[in-house]
Amino acid sequence: GVFASRLWWMLRWVGHDAVAVLDGGFAQWLKDDGAETAAVPAVAPRAFTPRPRAMTADAQLLLARLRDPALRVVDARAADRYRGENETLDPVAGHIPGAVNRCYRDNLAPSGRMKSAPELVGEWRDVLGPLSPDALVHSCGSGVSACHNLLALEVAGLSGGRLYPGSWSEWCADPARPVATGAAP
Repeated sequence: GVFASRLWWMLRWVGHDAVAVLDGGFAQWLKDDGAETAAVPAVAPRAFTPRPRAMTADAQLLLARLRDPALRVVDARAADRYRGENETLDPVAGHIPGAVNRCYRDNLAPSGRMKSAPELVGEWRDVLGPLSPDALVHSCGSGVSACHNLLALEVAGLSGGRLYPGSWSEWCADPARPVATGAAP
């Protein structure tokens, strides 16, 4: 689901809106008696002209608005990585100062499928507080699992947030940028 959500986001970013994610993946599709075939469909080639949309934020914007209450960074990594306790991928542990933590796995029911829209609305309203979804900038380690949060918001009918594609890997690569650790934003 994480990689599918990144592809979902990338296709929408370039202007291709006719895209969906298979909830629970192909294995769940088969469990639900979804059709399976080895036949390759005939597809007529068509031209597509990418038209990138303003769906991203960069480090410069985040640095300029670090403590701006009108913008909220949501970090989709596991809580231990967010707190700076278990960094296995990047040279610096922690999170962007002011970022709140909402692990992408929190969007999933125990079955591995996306939680229902009403469940997601309730949980994401807690993250949003008084802000609208377009005030959110989603981050993670490398810009992949943050897309799962964007997908969950879309399922909840709360679309409009942006992705920080460079995420923590880009942020922590510059020693001049501040780093926070611990559970507090």
